[in-house]
This record gives sequence, C-alpha cells and structure tokens, in this order.
Amino acid sequence: LLLRWRRRRALWRKVKEAQQRQERSLVKMEMAAWGFREQNPSVNVASILSLPLPELSKKLRDGSLPLEHVFYAYVGKALQIATETNCITEYLEESETHLRKAKSEKKGLLYGVPVSIKDSINCQGHDSTLGFIKNINKPAAEDSVVVQVLKRQGAIPFVKTNVPQSLISYDCKNLLFGQTCNPLLYTRTPGGSSGGEGALIGGNGSILGVGTDVGGSLRFPAAFCGICALKPTGNRLSKKGVISGVLGQKAVAAAVGPIAKDVESLALCMRALLCEDMFSLDSTVPPLPFNEEVYSGTQPLRIGYYETDFFTMPSPAMRRAVREAKQLLEDAGHTLVPFELTNVDYVVFNFCVKGVFADGGASFLKRFEGELETGSTGLFFWLAKAPNWLKTLISWIAKPFGPRLSNMIRSFRTNTVDEVWSLHHEIEEFCHQFTAQWKNLNLDVMLCPMLGPALGIGYPAKLSVAVSYTMLYNTLDFPAGVVPITMVTDKDEEELKGYQGYFGDWWDRTLAKAFRGAVGMPVAVQCVALPWQEELCLRLMKEVETL
Repeated sequence: LLLRWRRRRALWRKVKEAQQRQERSLVKMEMAAWGFREQNPSVNVASILSLPLPELSKKLRDGSLPLEHVFYAYVGKALQIATETNCITEYLEESETHLRKAKSEKKGLLYGVPVSIKDSINCQGHDSTLGFIKNINKPAAEDSVVVQVLKRQGAIPFVKTNVPQSLISYDCKNLLFGQTCNPLLYTRTPGGSSGGEGALIGGNGSILGVGTDVGGSLRFPAAFCGICALKPTGNRLSKKGVISGVLGQKAVAAAVGPIAKDVESLALCMRALLCEDMFSLDSTVPPLPFNEEVYSGTQPLRIGYYETDFFTMPSPAMRRAVREAKQLLEDAGHTLVPFELTNVDYVVFNFCVKGVFADGGASFLKRFEGELETGSTGLFFWLAKAPNWLKTLISWIAKPFGPRLSNMIRSFRTNTVDEVWSLHHEIEEFCHQFTAQWKNLNLDVMLCPMLGPALGIGYPAKLSVAVSYTMLYNTLDFPAGVVPITMVTDKDEEELKGYQGYFGDWWDRTLAKAFRGAVGMPVAVQCVALPWQEELCLRLMKEVETL
C-alpha cells in the first residue's frame, strides 16, 4: 500500500508538472502578444483576424501584410480562446525564431501562416502526450513529415492542441489538461479527438490546423464547432511521426487532414502539402499532386444521398440539413440520386469495433498501464479487461433486451490471427460491394448526414455507437469532409421531443437527451468521394458551402 501510495504521488507530481507547463505556455503567449501590442499599437488586429486564409496568404506573400502582425494577432486571439475553452496544451516558443527566419526563406504557399497542431502529431522538442502521464517529458526527436512539409511551405506551427486520453473518444478531456469546451456554447463538447483544433479554429484563434481522423476525429470537431474539415484517403498525406490511438491496427484506416474555417482554406492546405517534399520525405505516400482541374471543375455532378443510416436516427436538424443541401444542389443543376445503406449495424460492430479492438482490446488496455484514470473510455476499458468467456456470457444474456449492447460486447472478443485475416478479407469485400453500388448508380460523389448538433459535455463517453455516420468512411477508406450549412431551430428542438431512435434502447434515449438544448448551434453535412479523389470531395464541399 505504501509503495502504491508513493507511486500515485509521483504520478500526480507529473500531472502537476504538465499543468504548470501549460500555464507557463499561456503566460509566454500573453507576454509575446502584449509586447507586440505595446510596440505596435496601431495594428488593426480585428481586420487581420477577419481575412480568409487564401486572402491572408496572398497578402503575406506579396508583402502587403507583415508576418509579425499576423503571427501576434493570432497568438493574442489564440490565448483568449484558450482561456475560454482550454484548447491549447503548449505554445511552441520556437515559432518566434521561425518567424524571424521565415523572412529570408523562399515564399511557399503557406508563407507566414500560423498553424495549430494536434497533440498527437510530433513537433520536435515537444511531447505528444495523447493525455497519458507516461508520455510527459518524452519530447519528439524530430518533426512529423506533415509538420516538416508545412514549415517548408512557409507555415509557422505555433501551438499544440488538446485531445481526449488515448484519442479513442469524440469528446476532449484528459487528466493532464482537463476538459476542452465548445467555443460556441461552453456546456457542449467541441468533439474529438481533434477537439482542441475544433475549439481553437471555431473560436477564430487559429486560421488553419492539422489533425487526425480514425472514426470522425476531424469531422466531429468541425461539425460541432461550425467549421470545415477533410479526412483524406488514409495514405494521401503522410502519417510518419503521427501517434495513433491503437498502434498497428489496419482494419479501420486513420488519416491526417486539415481543419479550417472554409473549404478554400482546406484546398489551399492540400495544395501545399501534396508537393515533392511530402513525397520524398515519405516514399509510402503516392506522388499525387493536387488536381486543380478536378477541384475547379464546373460540370454538373451526379450526387448520391441518404438521410439516415438506419442505425443512428438523425436529429431533426440533421435530416433537414441533408434535405436543404439536396434541394439547393438540384436547383443548381446537379442530379441527386437516392442511395440506400444496408447492414450498418453489422459494419459498426463487426468491422469498426472488432477491427480496432481485434486483440480483445489488449493493446488499448496496455496504453493505460500505470495511469491514474481511464478518461472517457469506461465501456471500452471494462470490455478490454473482461475475459472472453465472460464477454460471451454477458453478450448472450443481453441479446433479448439489448441487441446492440450484445453485439458491442461480442465484437470485443479476442480474435485469432486467422480470424483477423478473415475480417480484413471481409472488409475488402464490403469495400468492393459498396464501390460497385456507387458505380452502378454512376455517382461522382455522395451527400450524407453528419452527427449534430454538438452533444453536451460527457455524452460522447456514453454514446460510442453514434459514430456510425463517420466511421463508415474510415472502414471504406473514402475521403470525407464536413461543411456547416444550418443551425438548430426552435422547430427542430420541438420535433426532438418525438425522437425515439431505431432500437429504443438506452443509447437511443441518451442520444435524445444529448441533442437537447442546442438552438442556434451549427449542423453540418458530410461530403464523400471515392478513394484518392479528395479534389472531387472538396469540389462538392465548395459547391454546398457556396449554395
């Protein structure tokens, strides 16, 4: 007991150390912003912050806007949003040195643009904690490839942002840095796992960020905070130097992608990243530069659409968002074709959950060894600890009154190598079938619902099954992006009183509560394309945003 008490005390000291470092970071940001304001009182910060990224980057490159003005305007605003939402974990102090050096370097596409970086993406000399105590004081030896390319394109990474412990959550809370709030309504989650990015950019404290997505981790924060994000095909951008939530799993594709206030900013970021530097620094990334012709195309599109996946019942606002987008696209001359999803429950449990936790959650559990708490992963943590015979027994008992719970428990069984290979084969077959259905309808792209509005803080931990709309496209490894197009109305809120869900289980009842009280909060739609067609996906997103 004494040894355990001493160990816990040592762990709490490390937690305190991380929190003090976070506080020192914010003080350094305050000093930097204050020092600049004192020396440059006439700089119009509000006008700088109001510029969209394409216009801002143009002014930075042609010299009509000094680099320091932009950098310190965003440092000041980022500090304000961090104080309000707790979204920043660390200030990259060397960004000030990088700023001074940038003036003598070649002007890349993102010259002088301050960029925020998700905690799990390595920045040299800084921790990538994933919210774990064991990762404190383990600075990365070098920048991840994506950060190296950003720097070569002239961008200035200036902060790292908060994540949920382990990344396997779409909330944003960990023991080290605490809960991040939604900048639009502090009682709501900003989404996750790139939640710090969503909160910072949604609050206008950063103009461009880079995050990761293995089940909606870029799309949830963007949708919940009223901004845009793109999850590319898994290997379109380099993942070298990016730490994943479950190391080594290949069944559900993770991706690195941009998150920003508008679609044009996402396109600019993709243009900048898809360059020779990316392809030479990571030879596993296919050398596919950004296809300007596809993105700028004007021909009418043939667009598949659906309002529900028949697994997670859409909120009234979600359904209305898809209908409104469909109508606007049809009025603009595009062809909209109904697309029918089937067996999404099978995909969620047998591909997504079983795929990520094919070892029964053993490697996931290992990440928590020596930690003080399990964060927002209670159910997963318990299932990972239970032996196979107990999971089978509880799954059988639960089946009559809770079929989804039964399936969730069963999908957490430890699998043999043979079973994992069979699973990978089954996922491949599913991808071929889905693509065949797509091509039979002669579709270019797809318009789909995106979970929303933002759920209350703490609800994502209780609603792991609500990732069905996003995680489908990680399993398929299709590029998918989100665009906010409407807000929750009083009428939506009234209709929510009749929300039953498709299963009438505890998860459905909890989701109904989680949606409530969100009048005025943004609601997005999801745009999807076939693998390696990010430009076409962005084209649909741009079309939806413009309309």
